[in-house]
Amino acid sequence: MCEKKAKVVHYSEVPAEEVGPGAPGATIRWLIDDDHDGAPVYALRMVELEPGGSSPKHQHPYEHENYVVEGVGKVLIEGEWRDLHVGDVVFMPANALHQYANAGDSTFKFLCGIPVKRLREG
Repeated sequence: MCEKKAKVVHYSEVPAEEVGPGAPGATIRWLIDDDHDGAPVYALRMVELEPGGSSPKHQHPYEHENYVVEGVGKVLIEGEWRDLHVGDVVFMPANALHQYANAGDSTFKFLCGIPVKRLREG
């Protein structure tokens, strides 16, 4: 873990990483986290899905919170698709089966907050 210090950076300056297999057209930027910023409680990520892109259908033992910042998307929560637009928020409880997909013709971007401790345990 690094020393804690304040940080101000434009999200585009944080490298985008491929999400991996099962996530076509999906990248993630670790905006604030324990490894790079010394934030021991909360991690903030920017998820970007290109047109036709999606996350894998998955579940995990920790909650997360989302805020849509750009584009049009949808989220699958326990078998039901819900439309997402700029300004929408999503609370995803621990262990809920879910998936995100781009439903538009431009990049779909959303912030995703997760608890660092649960990330390490899960």
